[in-house]
Amino acid sequence: MKGIIFYYSNSGNTKLAVEYLKSKIKNVEFELFNIVKNNPPNLLDYDIVGFSAWADFGGASQLFCSFVEKLEKQNNKIAFVFNTCGMLPGKTLPHMKRLVESKGFDVIAGYSLHTPESYPPLRKRGINFNNAPKEKELKNFDEFISKLSSIFEAIKENKPFEKIEIKVNPLMNLFKLPSRMSAKKDFGIQKVNEELCKECGVCANGCPYEAITLNPKPVFNHEKCMGCWFCYNHCTPKAIFTEKFKGDFQYPKPIEVLQEKLRV
Repeated sequence: MKGIIFYYSNSGNTKLAVEYLKSKIKNVEFELFNIVKNNPPNLLDYDIVGFSAWADFGGASQLFCSFVEKLEKQNNKIAFVFNTCGMLPGKTLPHMKRLVESKGFDVIAGYSLHTPESYPPLRKRGINFNNAPKEKELKNFDEFISKLSSIFEAIKENKPFEKIEIKVNPLMNLFKLPSRMSAKKDFGIQKVNEELCKECGVCANGCPYEAITLNPKPVFNHEKCMGCWFCYNHCTPKAIFTEKFKGDFQYPKPIEVLQEKLRV
């Protein structure tokens, strides 16, 4: 069978995890599709569709929501959802599930993987989870992949199967998750150190929300900006700064520990 996994990855943690899943999955040949600035392909050519993103303040990001909205209505096409998270997954999986099912997909599984925290405000406070996923967490992820492979085998052979239940920590229901725009508030107003800026275009080319243009230095559109921190994390000369953050606590790519644990 043929499948496609849509993914959204700012720091590279999610992309690395999806590559790991793809390398270990059986019974389906998956291709990966970055949803940032790319329109969805025709899904008629695929038997299985995966949706993967990072937990954005306990839910699916605006970018992920907008991408799913672009998809054509499906007739119970088999799908699964997957997210990575640093501190907490919140209600990301059920949120993703609702969005995907609203487009006519049949979501048969979901999983949340704990990875190092990439959010600079938390890393500044010493909340980094640099050892994630721990041995047990990685073992559970491998078991999920094995179960998913078994489901795909059953689908291929037209046999009955049990869906993998999406579970949410009951503690998530005890307090209200912060507003997604809290990230924008934490970030503050971006500024550019013109002496450090190389006019390389990494920030503008990579901004998921197309909120940056070059003139020739970066110019920020704060109506479009969702505070995802891509520009800050990926500015190599550390030219992008705010009143609270001046180039420190960046997370531009998966740390070596995670790369080793999820080595394909």
